[in-house]
Parts: sequence; structure tokens; C-alpha cells
Amino acid sequence: MPPRGAEQEQTHDLLVVGGGVNGCGIARDAAGRGWSVLLVEQDDLAAHTSSASTKLVHGGLRYLEQLHFGLVRKALKEREILLASAPHIMWPLRFVMPHDSHLRPAWMIRAGLYLYDHLAARERLPASAALDLATHVAGAPLAPRYRRGFVYSDGWVDDARLVALTALDAAERGASILTRTRCERLERREGLWHARLLDGSGGLRVVRARAAVNATGPWVARFLKEATHVHSARHVRLVKGSHIVVRRLYEHRFAYLFQNPDRRIGFALPYEREFTLLGTTDVEYRGEPQAAAAESAEIDYLCAMPSRYFQRAVTRADVVWSYSGVRPLLEDESADASAVTRDYALDLETEANGAPLLSVFGGKITTYRKLAEDAVDRLARALGRGGRRHWTAGAMLPGGDLPQGSFAVFLRALEHRHPWLPPSLRRRYARAYGTRAETMLHEARSLADLGAEVLPGLYEREIEYLCRHEWAQSADDILWRRSKLGLHLPRGSAAALDAWLAQRRVPSPGVTV
Repeated sequence: MPPRGAEQEQTHDLLVVGGGVNGCGIARDAAGRGWSVLLVEQDDLAAHTSSASTKLVHGGLRYLEQLHFGLVRKALKEREILLASAPHIMWPLRFVMPHDSHLRPAWMIRAGLYLYDHLAARERLPASAALDLATHVAGAPLAPRYRRGFVYSDGWVDDARLVALTALDAAERGASILTRTRCERLERREGLWHARLLDGSGGLRVVRARAAVNATGPWVARFLKEATHVHSARHVRLVKGSHIVVRRLYEHRFAYLFQNPDRRIGFALPYEREFTLLGTTDVEYRGEPQAAAAESAEIDYLCAMPSRYFQRAVTRADVVWSYSGVRPLLEDESADASAVTRDYALDLETEANGAPLLSVFGGKITTYRKLAEDAVDRLARALGRGGRRHWTAGAMLPGGDLPQGSFAVFLRALEHRHPWLPPSLRRRYARAYGTRAETMLHEARSLADLGAEVLPGLYEREIEYLCRHEWAQSADDILWRRSKLGLHLPRGSAAALDAWLAQRRVPSPGVTV
């Protein structure tokens, strides 16, 4: 990075501002088409909205009730594509819906599940079915009054790792990724965008690009206003979604979808083997997106939701962690925040013979790949570029090329090659890194070869891998985004890891911009 006040100028085909799931998806798609791409993110990858989701790859069953059939169909198609692309961080999940006849009649639920099964082709997921909760394992933790239920399929995703792996794939296809780098200004001059970039240490650089993407999520409107002279007729509606994590409420692997008296739905999901994740809220939000946190009323709401269904009540004392994210939803006329559309819009602005700027409004994790494909298509037309077209639908994310596409087969193979790895550590490596675990474990033949155990279960080799290959720079990056080790470690662990990182100063991935 140049010293403070220094300026450099190079030209890229595309500058992407924003390192969430949509920005990284667009950078990956464009790089795979042979474009010269630079992505800048003011914080860490997935530092905000993209790491604060409910962790689902889903079509959106509740959107059927709002008649959003097109969105559901698009998301269901993408669900199949994503589950195939990274089976180490995404996998099928069966959801049990206890029937509460006071809220929705059984015929309505059956009709909705039939549509959900058939709006798009299913290759990996079983169909929905009725359940006798008196005999099914998922009925055991429920209150005895819930005798009837339904089961359907969706998918689970480690959202923050999805973003990191998408960025890694973009980088391996030639994109440059700069984290902790703020795009302060975008100006059109001589048919190009000139971007002023400021890094965390105060270093300034100027880069040029033939096109730019505003994928700043909750900041999309502010970025247009403060960093460019571009105006958009579109708006986003900021809606905060909060979640809580409690100690495991049940032993089996099913998730639950609950109907609430306010007509909203909630989830109880198996989480990190030892916990249950409960979500989510939909609250209008007007604060700073990075300051979002679960309020007392939200925590009470999230405790009350499962307490209506489980035999064991959930209380505030059970909450071990909470997190909140601000969803930049595409503004519509809905009075209820939970009914605002989860679809996206791409706003392409050009001047005569000028460089195009594409702004991303709305979206959801499940449709991020399709959004990226649509975005690059629109930019390609604006720039008059031909060349390689759609490629991401059949491409694996880094580590996703598991033998036979099976996590179980890969885990057995990893055990055969590295029998010295403790089972819990082997499983965690397999889930987090997939086949890239072999890159991290390169020539290691014992735990001693992994270096010092900096924190329980976190070895020097893994920390260095995350810093060198996945842009991790802080304890929060490692303990809460590249992993969820923060849930399992004692207090003070983050401070100890930050001290270790400051002493070692492991370099981030090398980039040339």
C-alpha cells in the first residue's frame, strides 16, 4: 500500500464497492468472464448484513402467502444450484412445522407446501409430508398439545464463509480484493470512473475503472449521495433482523418453523452442534447499520416464540449470544416490515459515452449468484463486451469438490489421510475448508506440525492460512466470521488472539491494483 498522500492510477474493467455476498458474487462472475476486477470493502468481508442472516438457503415458504410466486420460483432454482456448489458449507435441512389450527388451517399449509415442492425442479431435497408428532422424533421436545405437523426441505449455509469463499474464487480468477479500504469518491472523467480509495492506515490511491458497482447493502443510497453525483429513483427500506443463540434445546437434527400469533414465522435451528439458533425479527431501522444490536423487546419476542411450542420455556437467562443485521430491502408499499419484498433490483445509470454505474437494491443470500449473473450481463451490454458468458451455475466454490459430492465420504477420506487429527477438529476443518483443508494441512503429520495452539482448538497453521488466503486480520474476523469459535471459547480469547496477531503480523493475500 502506498504511503499516506501517495496516488497511483491503474485501469480496471470493473470496480466493485462492497464486500458482502452480492459484491463478492459480482466480482467472482466478472473475473470468471475474463474481466479485470477490483473489489474494495471498508471493513472485513461479510462484516455486516451478510454474516447476520438466519443461515438458510431457501425459497421463502412464507412469501407464497404474500403471492410472490416469481421470487419463490427463482429462489428455489438457486437453492439447487447453491447446494451443489459447496456441500461443505451448505447442506439440506428438514423443517418441522407443528400445526396450530388457530393460526392457519391445515389445507392452506398443505397447499403451500405442494406449491413449494413443485414451483421448481427438486433433485437433492425430499418432498414435504404430514407428520404424527406423537411418534416422530421431532415431536419429543414439543408441548403435548401439538400432535400433528408437517415436514419440508430447505438448506443451511454458513453465510460468512460463503462470502469468503466467493471472494477467494474471485481472487483465484484474477480479481484484486482490498479489505479495510474505503471508496471515498467516484468521479467520471474522460469516460472512466476515477475512485479515491483510503485504507485503514491512511494510505490514499486513485484507481480507474470502465464500470463500477455499488453493492454497499444498507449504505447503497448513502454511497450514491455522498460518494457520487448519481441519483436513483429507487430506495431501500432498512429492516433489522435479530437472532439469539441458546444452549441446545433438543438432540435431533431437524429444524422447526413456528407460526406466531402476529402471523409472522420463526425458526429454531440446530447450530454449532451445541446450540440452537432462534430467529428472526423484522423491525424498521433508522440507525447506523454497523451499530445494529438486538433490543430487549426483540430478545423477549425471540424467547416467547419457541416457548409457545417447546415443553421447556426459553428465558433471557438462556441466551448466550445475539446478533443483528440490517437488511437493505427493496422499498415497496408494504405497511408491515416482514412483508417487504426480498427480491432485488439493479439500477444501471450511464451518461452519454460515460462509464456505467450499477447499484444493487435489495436481494437475499439464496439469489446472490443469479443477481451477480444478471448484474454482469447488464454491465456487459452497457460496455459492449462479448466473450465468455454464464459459467457460475455449474462451478464449485473453493473446497466444494468433495468426492462423490458427499461430505461423509470426504470426512472418511480425511480421517484416512490424517488419523492424528482429533475427530472434532477433523470435522471442523472438513466443514470449514472442504478439500482446501489439504492446502492448510500441507505436509502436516502431527498436531505439533500445526504450530502453537494459540487458543483451544485453534492452531497457528489455521490462523496463518486465514490471514494469508482469506483476508482475516483480527480476532473477530477469525472467531466470528471465518468460524464461530467465539461461541465455544472462554472470555478473553479475542483479546489474546488480537495480541498474537499484532505480534506476528501475518500478511494478507498479495494484490496488484
